[in-house]
Amino acid sequence: MTPRVGAVWLPSALLLLRVPGCLSLSGPSTVMGIEGGSLSVQCRYEEEYIDDKKYWEKSPCFLSWKPTVETTESAREVRRGRVSIRDDPANLTFTVTLERLTEEDAGTYCCGITAQFSVDPTHEVEVVVFPALGTSRPPSMPGPPTTLPATTWSFVSERETMANNLGKGPASQDPGQHPRSKHPSIRLLLLVFLEVPLFLGMLGAVLWVHRPLRSSESRSVAMDPVPGNTAPSAGWK
Repeated sequence: MTPRVGAVWLPSALLLLRVPGCLSLSGPSTVMGIEGGSLSVQCRYEEEYIDDKKYWEKSPCFLSWKPTVETTESAREVRRGRVSIRDDPANLTFTVTLERLTEEDAGTYCCGITAQFSVDPTHEVEVVVFPALGTSRPPSMPGPPTTLPATTWSFVSERETMANNLGKGPASQDPGQHPRSKHPSIRLLLLVFLEVPLFLGMLGAVLWVHRPLRSSESRSVAMDPVPGNTAPSAGWK
C-alpha cells in the first residue's frame, strides 16, 4: 500500500469507528420537556463498557469530536453548564440531565461510549422542547405571526356594536323599519276579531226580525173563514 492510499484510507477508518446504531447501547428515542424546565435521558450499556468513558453530544455523532459533556476515569459524574452526566456502573446505566431548557436545546443528540478497541456504541435521542405555558409557539420552533390580536379586536368590536344597539332602546328605532311581513298577519287578526263578530251579529238580527213575521202570518190564515163554510144567517129561519 502506497503512503497516499494509506492517507486516504485512515480517515475513512476513523469515521467507521464512530458509526452510530450499535446494539451495545440503548435508550429512549424521544424525550420531551418544557421551556424553562429540565429533562433526563437514561442510556443502558453492556457490562464490557463499564470502565469506559460515557458522553453526550450533538448529532451527527460520527462527525462531532467534541462531546457536550463526558465522564472521566476519575469522575463518574460531570457537570458542564446546564448539562450533567452521571455514570451508574451498578445498574449499567448513565443519565444525562438538561436543566433550564431553551428553544435552542431542541434537536438530535447522541449518548455514546468511548470504546478502546472497537466502534463507539452510540444511540440517537430526539429532544423536543415545548413552549412554556401562556405562549402559542409550536414545540422546538419559533412562533410564527399570529392573527389572534386582530381576531380579539373584531370580537370586541362586535360586542360594542351589540351593546350600542341595545342601549338605543325601541324609542330610537324608526317605526318604518319594522318588517312588512307582519302587516298581513295584523290585518288578518283584525278581520277575525272585528268583522266576523259584526257579521254574526247582523245575521242574528235578521233572523230575529223574520221570525215574528212568519208567526203572525200563520195566525191570520187560521182566523180567516173558508168560503162556502159560513154559517146560515138568522134571516133564513
